[in-house]
Amino acid sequence: MDSSRSAQRAVIQFLRAEGEHASQIYRRMKEVYGQQSLARCTIFRWCQRYEAGRVNIKDFPRLGQAHVVTNSTTISAVNELIRQNRRITTRKFAVELSINKGTVHHIIHKKLGYGKVCAQWISSICQRIRRRRESVFA
Repeated sequence: MDSSRSAQRAVIQFLRAEGEHASQIYRRMKEVYGQQSLARCTIFRWCQRYEAGRVNIKDFPRLGQAHVVTNSTTISAVNELIRQNRRITTRKFAVELSINKGTVHHIIHKKLGYGKVCAQWISSICQRIRRRRESVFA
């Protein structure tokens, strides 16, 4: 069974058109979809939207920049800067690459797996080795 959001929104729209109350729709959705069901407040919100005349089950496009900054070119550029100078700050990364400081932080920690120890960027594997050594000698 398709438990995607758009499929559940279509079910909500159908049941609302038949005159079902939002609380009854919630109960029926919980029975059918179980843990995969939309949250109660989400079901009630979509019921309100359909009552107000909305016919589309898809989200409206959102404003803001698309996430195109975190690509392989940017990741490799950040990695190269780290290898050149391990004491560089995220602010300097952001200025040099003309990207957001939060994006730099995401690339360093999530994409590359680096952490900061003693004011130097090191890989998370090196951190684990260092911790093991310290715990053995302590």
